[in-house]
Amino acid sequence: MNDTLSFAGFSTTPLELISFALAVAMVLMNIRQNHWGWLLGIVSSATYGIVFFNARLYGDASLQLVFIASGIWGWYQWLRGAGESKLAVTRLNNAGWLWSGAGWGIGFVLLALFLRAYTNTDVPNADGFLTAGSLLGTVLLARKKVENWHVWIAVDVLYVGLYVYKGLMLTAILYAIFVALAIGGLRAWSNVAAVGAR
Repeated sequence: MNDTLSFAGFSTTPLELISFALAVAMVLMNIRQNHWGWLLGIVSSATYGIVFFNARLYGDASLQLVFIASGIWGWYQWLRGAGESKLAVTRLNNAGWLWSGAGWGIGFVLLALFLRAYTNTDVPNADGFLTAGSLLGTVLLARKKVENWHVWIAVDVLYVGLYVYKGLMLTAILYAIFVALAIGGLRAWSNVAAVGAR
C-alpha cells in the first residue's frame, strides 16, 4: 500500500489515494448533515495516520487517532441528538468564540513544544498550529456549530502549503478541494443556523 504510483501526474501511494477518496466523501456527507460521514472519516483517519507517519508529520499522524475517537463521539452526537430532539445547527455565542480561540492558542503552544522536544519533525510550529486547529474544527463540527467551517477554511488553506512542502501533492490537492467544500458547507449551514450557546 506504500508503493509509489502516478495519479493525475502526481506521485502518490495507493493508501494516500484511498484516504483522499474517503475524505472527500466524508466532507460531502458532513455538509448534508449525513451521519455516515463520521464512519468514512474514521476509516480515512486510520489510513491517513499511516501516510502522515511515513511523512514524519507526527502531529498530524497522532491527530488521526484523535479524529478516530472524536469521530465515534461525533457520530454519537449526531445520532443521539439533543435529548429528545435532533441536534440542530447553531452558532457560537461570544463566550464560545473566546473559548474556541483560547483553546486553539493553548493547544498550539503545547503541541509545538511537545513536537519540538520529542520528535524529529522539521515543522513543529506548523504541525502544532494546524493540529490544534483541526481538533477545534472537529469539536465544533460534532456539536454542529456553523463556525466549524470557518476553522476548516483557515486550517485547510494552510495545510495546502504544508503538504506541498512535504511532497504530499495529492493530499495538498485534497485540502484545496476541502477549502471549496468548507465554503459550501459554511453557506449551507448558515442558511439553517440559529444562535445557540457554545
